[in-house]
Amino acid sequence: MNTTMHVARFTVAYWCVLIAALLPLACSWLAKSGHWGKSRKDGGFDNHDPRTWMARQTDWRARANAAQANSFETLPFFIGAVIIAHLLGAGQTLLDMLAFLYVMLRVFYILMYVSDMPTVRSAVWAAAFIVNIAILFVGYR
Repeated sequence: MNTTMHVARFTVAYWCVLIAALLPLACSWLAKSGHWGKSRKDGGFDNHDPRTWMARQTDWRARANAAQANSFETLPFFIGAVIIAHLLGAGQTLLDMLAFLYVMLRVFYILMYVSDMPTVRSAVWAAAFIVNIAILFVGYR
C-alpha cells in the first residue's frame, strides 16, 4: 500500500503573487502617509470621503495613487500567468525567478512613478509586461 501523500507546495512564484497583491496597498498607504491623525479641515485624510480626498492630492501623493491604480490593473494578468505556468508544468526554478523579477520590476516601477521619472517608469513597466508574457509562456511546449 502506498502511504505517500502529495503535499502541495507554496512556491516562490505563489509568494510573489501575494507580494504583488500587497503592492497596491503599499501605494495607498504611501499616498495617505503624513495625513493620518490630522483633522479633515486641516487637510488630513478623510475616511468619510476617501476618493474625493485622494482626487485633491497633487505631486507625489497623486502619483502614488496612480501607481496604486496601475498595480491593481496589472495584477490579474500576473496572477493568471503564474497559475497557467504552474498548470502547464513550467520549470519551477525559472518560473520562480521570473515571478521574483516581475515583483522587483513592479517595486522599481512604483518608486519611479512616485519619484516623477516618467521615461524610466515607462521602460520599467514595459520590462515587467514582457516578463509577465514570459511567465505565461514558460510552460508552453
